[in-house]
Amino acid sequence: MDKKTLIDDIKNKLVVALNLQGVSADDIDENSELFSDDGLGLDSVDALELVVMVEREYGVVVDENDDRKTTFASVSSLADYIISKKS
Repeated sequence: MDKKTLIDDIKNKLVVALNLQGVSADDIDENSELFSDDGLGLDSVDALELVVMVEREYGVVVDENDDRKTTFASVSSLADYIISKKS
């Protein structure tokens, strides 16, 4: 899966997995911060659900030693992480 396709897939799964009401995949900027008020404004509960989604949907184990702040900074950085773990 190429990065653009993966980004679109992540956006769609974010909306469903986190039950983002009033937000569509098209509303999510792939470079916006996921955990800031300027971005999606996700919180710590969302972070746990996001880790579960990544592990379940993409077969990637999120290592507790990885820099999660960087990994989950944006949809784009999350896509890079998934691609790096799959290769």
